[in-house]
Amino acid sequence: MALDKNGIAKRIAQELQDRWYVNLGIGIPTLVANHIPEEISVDFQSENGILGMGPFPFEGEEDADLINAGKQTITALPGAVYFDSATSFAMIRGQHVQLTVLGAMEVSENGDIANWKIPGKMVKGMGGAMDLVASADNIIVAMMHTNKKGESKLLKQCSLPLTGVGCVKKVVTNLAVLDVTKEGFKLIERAPGVSVEEIKKATEGN
Repeated sequence: MALDKNGIAKRIAQELQDRWYVNLGIGIPTLVANHIPEEISVDFQSENGILGMGPFPFEGEEDADLINAGKQTITALPGAVYFDSATSFAMIRGQHVQLTVLGAMEVSENGDIANWKIPGKMVKGMGGAMDLVASADNIIVAMMHTNKKGESKLLKQCSLPLTGVGCVKKVVTNLAVLDVTKEGFKLIERAPGVSVEEIKKATEGN
């Protein structure tokens, strides 16, 4: 039984450590904030200028002035602070964020990530991901293992324009948890009911 998007986010939440500053990218990563273990305290940072994001608000309790980098409404935990984007990016570039969780369209076996552009489709730009992949020492990618056509998204070499080179440390998909090593993808954990053969078949990279 493969994980759904919340299952992927819940598994990534197990990687968090007490008192870490964590940046969550757009898509599946934003769901991680809903699954923080009760025994730890984590401060979520967003490049649009907040430290101390909480879970998504309940319907009817949204505050249009409180948003994340993906323009989704969020909550703020007690003690949260707000600052300009220059300060936010200084925090990122100064390597004061212990973990970055990003979504991706492709990840290569050597840790390259492509997550910002599909040729022929209009996009606003690479955005904060450019700074995050250049500065972060610890990047986990949250993604589905295959695309809508059933083709692997864990590749020998990315085919889409790269966001970062050799920067991904771990990938959590609907099928598996994999470390990125010098030898390629290393299977750490299987989703419930998913066989090693299924994972191998869905993974193009080594």
